[in-house]
Amino acid sequence: MPSTCLEIDRVSKRYGEVVALREMTFEVRPGELFGFVGSNGAGKTTTMRIVLGVLAADSGEVRWNGAPVDFATRTRFGYMPEERGLYPKMKVLHQLAYLAELHGMSIQAAQRNAEFWIGKLGLRDRRQDTVQSLSLGNQQRVQLCAALVHEPEVLVLDEPFSGLDPVAVDVMSQVLRDKADEGVPVLFSSHQLDLVQRLCDRVGIVRSGQMVAAGTVAELRSGAAARLIVEAPDAPADWARGLAGVTVTERTAGRWTLELAPGTDEQRILHAALATGPVTEFSRHKPTLGELFRNVVTEGDAR
Repeated sequence: MPSTCLEIDRVSKRYGEVVALREMTFEVRPGELFGFVGSNGAGKTTTMRIVLGVLAADSGEVRWNGAPVDFATRTRFGYMPEERGLYPKMKVLHQLAYLAELHGMSIQAAQRNAEFWIGKLGLRDRRQDTVQSLSLGNQQRVQLCAALVHEPEVLVLDEPFSGLDPVAVDVMSQVLRDKADEGVPVLFSSHQLDLVQRLCDRVGIVRSGQMVAAGTVAELRSGAAARLIVEAPDAPADWARGLAGVTVTERTAGRWTLELAPGTDEQRILHAALATGPVTEFSRHKPTLGELFRNVVTEGDAR
């Protein structure tokens, strides 16, 4: 059976001597929110532009439903570029209906969908305003409406939360979750890693044009080195020095973060801490997505 995933398969892209993508490979499954994260220049936007046909890949393939993506397929995709791609002097309602018609919808369906998404994203009072008269946050909402108005089968969103206030972030988050619940694969990039961690089903970390880690946050955490938080107010600064398999990664005012080598006995560490006085906290530390991301980027820079 053909796959119903959006598949990016060994996609490469060069600009002269600069390698933008190096066999970029991952998939976005039906009903999945996939967070695409990486430093500036890591290759996220280039990947998205290739998926949408804005750029051509040098090699590799993008597939949807098991078949290579072509122009007809891309008309069923919803795309939100990082740079706003709207007509600034057109009124919001007219513009959205026009874009829906360009994707093949009837005039009636286009008008109905435009009105629906304007209301859904809190723009009803601005429907007859020009885009250029809106705040940057409201322009971002209109841009999302434009990606959704033609009922796309796939959503590809480049920094959709940029410039939004917390209320707008919550609205947009719920819209993306609702679309995923309908079975739509949703791929979006963001530098707001706490939001990605909270919202996404899976995350892909990109470095230097390659996918270097992908999975749920729990899966990414499971591959990270074990860490302990130890709070011992009376312990001397060097109490953990010399403990086999233990590296102190952070210390502030009676609180230590320890990285453990595989197989290190945690109880031995607890006993060593108790020997210095009371221990008010002793817990495993689960790294945040931000910490995982920094570790991956740091490893790449060290090579």
